[in-house]
Amino acid sequence: MRQSIALVTGATSGLGYAAARLLADGGWQEVIVTGRSLSTTQETAAQLASETKKRVFTPLALDLNKAATVKSVIAELVKRGRPIDFLLLNAGLVPTKQRVITAEGVEASQAPLVGHHELAVGLLNANLLSPDARIVITSAEPARGGVPMFKYTDLPAFAAKDYAGDYTAAAEALIRSGPEVKYSPNTAYADAKLMIAWWAAALARRLPAGMAVYAVSPGASNATNVARNAGPLLKYLMIPIVNLIPGMNQAPEVAASRYIQASAFGTDVSGQFFASAMGKFSGPMEVQLQPHLLDGASQEAAWQAVVNVTGVDLSHPEWLRAVSGTSAGRGALAANASPRPRG
Repeated sequence: MRQSIALVTGATSGLGYAAARLLADGGWQEVIVTGRSLSTTQETAAQLASETKKRVFTPLALDLNKAATVKSVIAELVKRGRPIDFLLLNAGLVPTKQRVITAEGVEASQAPLVGHHELAVGLLNANLLSPDARIVITSAEPARGGVPMFKYTDLPAFAAKDYAGDYTAAAEALIRSGPEVKYSPNTAYADAKLMIAWWAAALARRLPAGMAVYAVSPGASNATNVARNAGPLLKYLMIPIVNLIPGMNQAPEVAASRYIQASAFGTDVSGQFFASAMGKFSGPMEVQLQPHLLDGASQEAAWQAVVNVTGVDLSHPEWLRAVSGTSAGRGALAANASPRPRG
């Protein structure tokens, strides 16, 4: 992969800011930093330039909760006509105690995936990713399971109970936080991060040869704004306590370095979810091979649910043929067409 142009979402603070700085220090020629407010993003670019002594930062306003601003960013990048080599889909948040539905009709913690889907697919459809581009999207440790207080929804069981075994309908209900979804902020967070891992696996099957995508958990890092919407119990009690436990908190630069590490991975692990070893929240990351993560039917359901919500899908016929023509793609699509509920 060329180290020419990188784009980082959620770059005005926390892990996105740290990643943008690491990219500049690593020799990238241009780092496009995005945030909801143009003025704030411009300030971020100026601050990064001052800290790194490098004039490589380009600010763009991007609100992932608003499809119109995603389209505006893509249109601006089309005008530039320079393909992106590394797309870091970093923006995210911790859900609030009470259920929040965005103006787009999406549960708040699922909204970053929806916006990131619109951005990534829009760039792909506009041929604005280089032939060997790398895409990294932020997931989190709860997606793998085994994290205290965080339990993801059993999609096959949920589909069997409320949607006649239709995985896609069940996944869309989780994204929209429909009436059958019993809301819990920790479950909503785990579901959102698991949906990301599934989405990345489905996207990997659709990418042309040479490109790759990975879902990456940065591990524990609480010195960020990701919990800005969290309730007071989490924000003012649990996080400070967790910060005192060895291995439960990393500097943003250490956590963000996982993104940079993943950007150098090969196509042979495209679509994989990388996180800490089971029972850990920092240290070396490894491929997660839990059965629920590798379920092709769930992966394809997550993709199709996001497509249903956004109305945005890949438009290149050769990519659509690729996903239906490979053995992995055929197996996953067939499984999704007639899913069998489990457990």
